[in-house]
Amino acid sequence: MGDLFSNLALGFSVALSLNNLLLCFAGCMIGTLIGVLPGVGPIATIAMLLPLTFKVDPTGALIMLAGIYYGAQYGGSTTAILVNIPGEATSVVTTIDGHEMAKRGRAGAALGISALGSFFAGCFATVLVAALGAPLTKVALFFGPAEYFSLMVMGLVFATVLARGSIIKAVGMIFVGLLLSTVGQDLETGTERLTFGWSELSDGVDFAVLAMGVFGFAEVIRNLENPEARDVVKGSIGSLLPNREEMNRSYLPVLRGTLIGSILGILPGNGALLGPFASYTIEKKMAKDPSRFGKGAIEGVAGPESANNAGAQTSFIPLLTLGIPPNAVMALMVGAMTIQGIVPGPQVMTKSPNLFWGMVASMWIGNLMLLVINLPLVGMWVKLLKVPYRLMYPAILIFCCIGMYSINNNPIDVMLTAFFGLAGYLLVKMGFEPAPLLLGFVLGKLMEENLRRAMIIARGDLSTFVERPLSAALLAIAVLLVSIAVIPSINKKRDVVFTE
Repeated sequence: MGDLFSNLALGFSVALSLNNLLLCFAGCMIGTLIGVLPGVGPIATIAMLLPLTFKVDPTGALIMLAGIYYGAQYGGSTTAILVNIPGEATSVVTTIDGHEMAKRGRAGAALGISALGSFFAGCFATVLVAALGAPLTKVALFFGPAEYFSLMVMGLVFATVLARGSIIKAVGMIFVGLLLSTVGQDLETGTERLTFGWSELSDGVDFAVLAMGVFGFAEVIRNLENPEARDVVKGSIGSLLPNREEMNRSYLPVLRGTLIGSILGILPGNGALLGPFASYTIEKKMAKDPSRFGKGAIEGVAGPESANNAGAQTSFIPLLTLGIPPNAVMALMVGAMTIQGIVPGPQVMTKSPNLFWGMVASMWIGNLMLLVINLPLVGMWVKLLKVPYRLMYPAILIFCCIGMYSINNNPIDVMLTAFFGLAGYLLVKMGFEPAPLLLGFVLGKLMEENLRRAMIIARGDLSTFVERPLSAALLAIAVLLVSIAVIPSINKKRDVVFTE
């Protein structure tokens, strides 16, 4: 316990430096902005802002990117409640009862309980990150190359099973990601792989190019075809503090949502996205009068909003302790760490304690900032909802092109980004989820490295993966999960859950 407090003291000393405070504030503001504006989610925004982080120190860069991610969870609820459009995927459930409350003149109470629930959940989840970080890192230090390889296989399997849509398509996307990660020179032999004689690909596909193309450009193109219709609530927002009855109805859903979101957020494969849906379903089942749900029940806002923020924070646990990204946003964080020369995994805590504990402490500070940013400034966010897309999207594209060009001063990077943007758009149109592709790409290089090391240590004997108990257990979980997921009755239920 003493170590925990001394580590947190170190974290606050890092996070409270003027530079990191400003970057944390910038991340929270940008996160809230993109959460409020429907159409550009945190994945696309973080992908687009990656070039900016090259000029910033690693701790500050990651604090800002983390602020964007959990800031978007706060901002997404504003749009969901006032416009009936989820600003972020995790806010989908909030539209059901949040907008109904707004139509009944209780928009302020819905926004208030959403911000307060998110703040409580964020603080609790940060405690969990701090408490579990050190023990999990110690466990991770016992991992050898074989265990890491098996852990990544299990992570990819989770990503496949929990991805939206067809399992076969998700597997296909992971393989495409793995294939793209092998493009370029082999680090050991120097042989060129999949470059087709094109020298620009000798160093491999740049992470920022792929991420910005598949998520940034593709998201903008996809949104252009949607009609611009926003049903902004016309009436008064009212008091931002819920009344006594609403508070009494909300505190248990907040506690349950926080717990559900915290647990699901740790799961690989975008478990954080499932938190709000699971919380809403549980609240509806536990309610004395379930017919109130869908007509403005405050429990339908309090639970899911707490769950989505808790999940966003705890999804940092596998990234910071094991180096395994549980979702696409965390894959982008791995990319940002790699670009800054940091090897993700347990070494982050031992070799860069300032970065690890600085990030943890910044989450508390960021949550406090978001409470201030979201409630008193709600009027400003409502005005921003009226910015037309025809002005917003060209500005985003120009900003992205300048950012991409500035990385290497190379126009080929901009052209490749445009190519991946078009490819990402077509993939989504054909029902392929791009998130598994990015996970496959990020984990591909790490998997290859650990596979080679494990093979060298075992002198080419593949049985090392099943002879080592921990590695065998991880592979067994992966096989079991795949076996369960492909059972027709389970697969059908999975489709129903995702459709709902």
